[in-house]
Amino acid sequence: MTLEEAKQFLDGEKGPYHLALDRIAVLLEEIGHPEKELKYVHIAGTNGKGSILAYISTALTGAGYKVGRFSSPVVYTYGEQFQIDGENIPAELLTALAEELKAGTERMEKRGIPAPSGFEREVCLALLYFAREKCDIAVMECGMGGETDATNIIPSPMAAVFASISLDHSTYLGGTVAEIARIKSGIIKPGCTAVTSVQDPEAEKVIAEKCGMEGCPLVIGRQDTAKVISITSDTLEFIYKDMSVRVHLPGICQVENAIIALETLKVLQKDWGIRITDEQILEGLEKTVWKGRFARVAKDPDFIVDGAHNPGAARELRRSIETYYPGRRLIFLMGMFADKDYDEVIRTLAPLAAQIFTVETPDNPRALPARELAAAVSKVNPNVSACNSLSEGVRAAFAAAGREDVILSFGSLSNIAAVTRLVQEMEAEKN
Repeated sequence: MTLEEAKQFLDGEKGPYHLALDRIAVLLEEIGHPEKELKYVHIAGTNGKGSILAYISTALTGAGYKVGRFSSPVVYTYGEQFQIDGENIPAELLTALAEELKAGTERMEKRGIPAPSGFEREVCLALLYFAREKCDIAVMECGMGGETDATNIIPSPMAAVFASISLDHSTYLGGTVAEIARIKSGIIKPGCTAVTSVQDPEAEKVIAEKCGMEGCPLVIGRQDTAKVISITSDTLEFIYKDMSVRVHLPGICQVENAIIALETLKVLQKDWGIRITDEQILEGLEKTVWKGRFARVAKDPDFIVDGAHNPGAARELRRSIETYYPGRRLIFLMGMFADKDYDEVIRTLAPLAAQIFTVETPDNPRALPARELAAAVSKVNPNVSACNSLSEGVRAAFAAAGREDVILSFGSLSNIAAVTRLVQEMEAEKN
């Protein structure tokens, strides 16, 4: 099996989401139940899961633990979703494990059991990889949901962690925050501790009720008590519970994300015998890198890439824009999926921009055509133009921006790598 063949196998056949754990359970049985050999931190939520995963795993690695981390979707490089101590899985090992999984799916099909979806296969590969490499801890990021998400096949974690919960994937998870929180709270299992920040009251109530049902303690990190000391383009400092916290992930939402990670690490320290000091926790938070979220990829003008693709993320992005770039002239490059609440994202962000260019995410059947997106944007901001390609959109944004302006690309995680590459190529042309 080549690497490309492994990718095709792991992608699986495109079809409707399979929101159940029956098929992944059979595949794990076929490959020897690697999930039973690991200890876990499990992260659910709508926005911020990846940053929280990066903070927690970086700190644990810094404390001397071997840490597997599973995240989704792929942003830059295939294989980045399977990492140990921050390093992507080697290509030859990815293909070998994919071959093993393929043999397992073939045995399932001979028994008349449908093969798992692509995401389920990726989860199985991560668990097999982490178990074979004898990781001390696996930090797992949920995909879309929680209770029926493929990652929830794992045993009870040490900590069930919740990033900010808001409306997204409503077709599958429900039309209210409470309904979505109910599904996401399914990662809470007997024996674990739940960790969250101050959430939407409906979400917080659901999480607390689930903890009561399962007999699990609940730790709430209060981001509203944090005192921000300084914000620069690449450093955020704040005081929380008399601890001086410094992080280099940009965006004002990182106060909340870092606090959730800090509280989770304190739970592991106090309740699970994980040998990590407060100094190592703070050092881990400061050393954390997580690319593609409110990240500056060029200067003069500043060019920022972000993955904001739902109303909650749009609100956080607006807060960051108003915090980091008050009074600056803004140019937006916007591309979204048709199944997202793009009208609410537009209402939140479009009024801020002097000019907006819309693009269509390449090679993705979920992509909203650029002209349809431009028509929706025009109802809020008439200064909008549809572009025929990402390349045309990036060039148009640069042409419209002065050196002191800010260009912001957002709307889909799927565009981040391509936009970043195009920006770097155009910057190289100038030099």
